[in-house]
Amino acid sequence: MTNEGVIVMVCKEWVKTAADINMPRLIYGTAWKKERTADLVVKAVQSGFRGIDTACQPKHYEEPLVGEALSRLKDHGVERDSLFLQTKFTPLAGQDPKQVPYDKNSPIESQIIQSFEASKKNLQTHYIDSLVLHSPLQPHAVLMKVWNTMETIQKSGGALQLGISNCYNPEVLRKLYADATIKPAIVQNRFYNETRYDTEVRNWCSEHGVIYQSFWTLTANPHILSSNTVQTIAKKYNKTAPQVFFRYLSQIGIVPLTGTCSEQHMKEDLSIFDFELSSDDLNDVGHLLKHSRGTSH
Repeated sequence: MTNEGVIVMVCKEWVKTAADINMPRLIYGTAWKKERTADLVVKAVQSGFRGIDTACQPKHYEEPLVGEALSRLKDHGVERDSLFLQTKFTPLAGQDPKQVPYDKNSPIESQIIQSFEASKKNLQTHYIDSLVLHSPLQPHAVLMKVWNTMETIQKSGGALQLGISNCYNPEVLRKLYADATIKPAIVQNRFYNETRYDTEVRNWCSEHGVIYQSFWTLTANPHILSSNTVQTIAKKYNKTAPQVFFRYLSQIGIVPLTGTCSEQHMKEDLSIFDFELSSDDLNDVGHLLKHSRGTSH
């Protein structure tokens, strides 16, 4: 049972994106929540989350249930404008062929518009704070055709900023940024050792004012969480290993997504802003990532 009458304003940490949008420094991810999606989103917002990530991709997300949660929350005083909503256009290759949320035979420009309209309907909102391309398309000309259509959505006020996800090739990102009229404000990638933690992509993002969002942040890094380095720092601050890792990422400018189903963990995640790692701690964890030999399996 959730107590929908209690709304806690805990997440007071926001970052201003290049698109001049206030984005929470910690975002609640809704992938793979299935029928639990609505209850978990309500619980997350009650715990203090103000950023919600979803996608118009029935294969992995129940976007209409995010909208149901937002409706329930509105009845208890949480207005739409107090929340940061991020959704994605998922190209056909990432969709379940039996559950494509747009006309798969229509031109890709139409697919994007149909997907976006479906997201607005699902989320019961007239605008989206952040519209993300779920994965880059090839060749570059097709990617730009998609991006130009997303730009028309942003220009019309439908989406306040644009971003791209699962983009691990720095050259793809550079070319997109160079040719885009409206530049990507965020890059959202899996954060794991197989890509050496996206060091080159993250450096590029830092140089261009693009905010890097991380997902699969805890799941892919049990070797980091269980390391002597992180365990020692956790004891020093009387925090958990996930809190230390999330705090590290936040302090170096990364916005992590967390998809925990535990109310206790939600509150622990949000409390990372109650302490600050020293420069030595930051260096130690950074060294750990640089020399990590773990895997995501």
